[in-house]
Amino acid sequence: MSLGIYNLTIYICYNMGEIKILLLDTSPHIRAALSEILVEVVANGGSVSFMHPLEIETADKFWENSLAAATRGERVVLGAFDGKHLVGTVTLLLDCPPNQPHRAEIAKLMTRMSHRRMGVAKMLMQAAERIAVEKKRTLLVLDTATEDGAAKFYEGLGYNFVGEIPGYALKPHCGLTGTKIYWKQPEA
Repeated sequence: MSLGIYNLTIYICYNMGEIKILLLDTSPHIRAALSEILVEVVANGGSVSFMHPLEIETADKFWENSLAAATRGERVVLGAFDGKHLVGTVTLLLDCPPNQPHRAEIAKLMTRMSHRRMGVAKMLMQAAERIAVEKKRTLLVLDTATEDGAAKFYEGLGYNFVGEIPGYALKPHCGLTGTKIYWKQPEA
């Protein structure tokens, strides 16, 4: 699998039934779909760095910047498609300090409410891990909210719990939540 060309609209990493995992580009319709997912996730209490209510313009600006970083090779943004509909996303952050070229971070794993518990998030994570290996990243890190986060999901994928930071961030609808930190050495 080669990811040297980042301007492709679709890059199939996996194909399981109707769900396809694709490398996303900077097109307006992709940004719009990503923005809709981000607004939906935040409205439903997802702790992904934004507060509710999240304006669609704010979400669009975030994705514009994130996808621009992907075109510079600083990250990889993947999408899960059910037919032509974007139903999930994950970002692999590659832009690490000079003394950490072996590391990447998993961020913004989000799935539409209609597609939860269908294996979409697992497929996205497997694709991100495979890309990390191709990019010679031997250590992956991530964090998830203590309350209503995905700790059990990540542990089920083999991520190792490091610790918890209390009161780390505001929840989308108010109040503080801690964050749990995880790591994994992806298999080649």
